[in-house]
Amino acid sequence: MTEHILKEKGLQETSQKILNKDEKILRSDSLEKVWQEGRYWRRGITTGTCATAGAKAATQLLLTNQAVSEVVVDLPSGQKIRVPVKDLAKEGDIAYCTVIKDGGDDPDITHGLPIVAQVQLTTDNEIVIQGGPGVGQVTKSGLQIPPNQAAINPVPRRMIKDNVGQLLNPGQGALITISVPGGEEKALHTMNPQLGILGGISILGTTGIVEPMSEEAFKNSLVVRVRQVKALGYDTLILVPGRIGEKAAQEKYNLPEELMAQMSNFVGFMLEKGAQEGFKKILIIGHLGKTVKLASGIFHTHSRIADGRLETIAAWLGTLGAKPNFLKEILTQVTTEGAVNLIRKQGYEEVFEILARKGEERCKSYLRGQVEEVGIVITDIEGNPLGLGPVARKIGGELDWAIK
Repeated sequence: MTEHILKEKGLQETSQKILNKDEKILRSDSLEKVWQEGRYWRRGITTGTCATAGAKAATQLLLTNQAVSEVVVDLPSGQKIRVPVKDLAKEGDIAYCTVIKDGGDDPDITHGLPIVAQVQLTTDNEIVIQGGPGVGQVTKSGLQIPPNQAAINPVPRRMIKDNVGQLLNPGQGALITISVPGGEEKALHTMNPQLGILGGISILGTTGIVEPMSEEAFKNSLVVRVRQVKALGYDTLILVPGRIGEKAAQEKYNLPEELMAQMSNFVGFMLEKGAQEGFKKILIIGHLGKTVKLASGIFHTHSRIADGRLETIAAWLGTLGAKPNFLKEILTQVTTEGAVNLIRKQGYEEVFEILARKGEERCKSYLRGQVEEVGIVITDIEGNPLGLGPVARKIGGELDWAIK
């Protein structure tokens, strides 16, 4: 009886160990959610993890002639994750596998795209990774991948090599081609064209896991462009809020695209990164709704973090002698565009020049002399100039911009 109990207990302990071991393997469809902004957000997997899963499943098919519905991928962190695969097939000595990109609740343009891995075994003991249709081609220097190569970043490349390499026999190699049907069209809505990555999306990821709504990841993606501008040999950096500002800077001011980087709401962060990269001059061009905040020393311009747009405008209008009733009217406006219309009617356009100048002073102080000159151009909703700081005029003149 005692022996039976001990045996039963031993089986239970063994089963529990197996269970615990399996619990260490994450599942891509049931990752732990993240609590942010009053709700839970679902994590996802990167395009790099998708490409790795597809390559590993296709390699397994070639080696064992067995198709699987999911595959375990080793992540850079040392964790393992189970990823579902589909459309796994073999034609002669080539296998194909598709993994559907699941970005979780992150607003990822690549969510739902099929990431296809094609694998052909070789006998040269090398794993070669190349890009197929829908994967961008790098055309400019300053990125993690040199020009004339597929935009498959170093970490995903390493993940693919490590995971596929585990399966290969001594002396075996593999030619792996990653494709993304629909990737070329999706890439037009990303920063890839600005970065000189043409013809498709990038295969990205540093951890293999997508953190939803990750501000840090977004900021880091913006820094890539700053480094690229510097790698091209320029000492002047032009920061714009987004694509609309970028287009206006090119078309209305005739400023060179190769000097431009988007900053979104992270003005202070991007100024610091510009300083770290060694830029001597930084020119900021942006809508009044964001750039006016710089005059008050607000360097994260998202309205949820800090606002004060109308209050800043009203304060400086007060220094110009604007009457209390007019200031109250300014403060009741829903948008800064409404304030612009009122200011023009009352003839107080001078305030925009003051706001630009004060913003320049605040930026210079924020950087503590790390950058020689910071200029600001305040624009209206259509990108037309409202106010130019004196430093902006100087930098713009040196760049031979269209404003005289």
